[in-house]
Amino acid sequence: MSSRTKYFVVSASTCLTLVLLVGTVLASPGDQNDALKHIGVFSDVVYHIKTDYVEEPDMKSVTLGALNGMLEAIDPFASYLNADQYRDYLKNKDLKKADVGLILSKKFGYVGVVTAVPGSPAAKAGFTTGDMIESIKGISTRDMPLAYAGMLLAGDPGSTIELSVVRVRQPDPRTVKLTRAYLALPPIETKMLPGDAGYINIDALSPGQVKQVAEAIQKLQKDGAQKLVVDLRNCAVGTPDDGIAAANLFLNKGRITYLKGQRYPQQNFDADPAKAITTLPVAVLTNLGTASGAEILAAALLDNKRAQIVGQRTYGDAALRRPVTMDDGSAIILSVAKYYSPDGKAIQDTGVTPGTQVADNEPQVDFDENGEPIPEVRDERQQTQTKTENDPVVKKALEVLK
Repeated sequence: MSSRTKYFVVSASTCLTLVLLVGTVLASPGDQNDALKHIGVFSDVVYHIKTDYVEEPDMKSVTLGALNGMLEAIDPFASYLNADQYRDYLKNKDLKKADVGLILSKKFGYVGVVTAVPGSPAAKAGFTTGDMIESIKGISTRDMPLAYAGMLLAGDPGSTIELSVVRVRQPDPRTVKLTRAYLALPPIETKMLPGDAGYINIDALSPGQVKQVAEAIQKLQKDGAQKLVVDLRNCAVGTPDDGIAAANLFLNKGRITYLKGQRYPQQNFDADPAKAITTLPVAVLTNLGTASGAEILAAALLDNKRAQIVGQRTYGDAALRRPVTMDDGSAIILSVAKYYSPDGKAIQDTGVTPGTQVADNEPQVDFDENGEPIPEVRDERQQTQTKTENDPVVKKALEVLK
């Protein structure tokens, strides 16, 4: 194929893709002319890249980069999968495989870390919110579809995988070797704190975990708790439905959240008085690793003036995602509707901002000469103590509850 022909093919396919994505995702009926204007600008840029760049570029890479950049701009959890990748995705998405426990999103074109599931291989290796993964198995994550990155990280239990990571606290890339394992959701932890405060630590949400939260609330109330501290820091596992169910334990009235999209009619989720089990004052702890269902829980209690939020702004991820297939067998996986706080803020866009902001203590992890994390010898009782009495966020929560 000649360069001129290839240019027209690339331009046409790029414009068609932009019409599909920009037209359906960004443009409303009243601003179609504006959308076409942006498409024209994009076409001009492609033309000048093709004709004026210092050397002839790989237009396939240019187009792929543009697609991924556009998706990241509107949805950091979106993915574009080519036909082969999408077939693999469909084949593997329901298989139970061992994993390393990373919750991911796109950041500056690379794969970034939302948080690590507590107790997982990634958590033990010190992965934290804001870390950026440069490569997985030697494959650069630049413009890598998020769903494909997840497939690379999964595998057989006991197998290892190498990641090159740029950490928040260490700007130089480091190679880290992780051993895949089947992930078990951490149990709900409870403890009585000074001042008759009951402490509930929620590291993950699921229907089973929500049941445990209900049992924990009832136990703490029987033990004499007069107030509750609900710790949602680094809780990013759990669906929006789990967050709605957990919020209803604290709310006997009011709106918990609502779901709405451009082609998705508004669906309201209101509190069921029969499911509420406590009226005690509540402080909710959040940080940058709080995401998805846990954010719905935090936003619902905040906007209904049912709890005070202490800590850091949450990550921003509460949406309904679905694959949209293309004629060539490829697909984009993107948000078709977003969950909103009772006050009308899209949680994916704004996160949940605490009224009292306090930073977490940063974990310290050492590595051996092979890039393996050196395990820290600490039992669960010691970990719980570190996350309560000596924790500045917990201390501040107890202050605001007085």
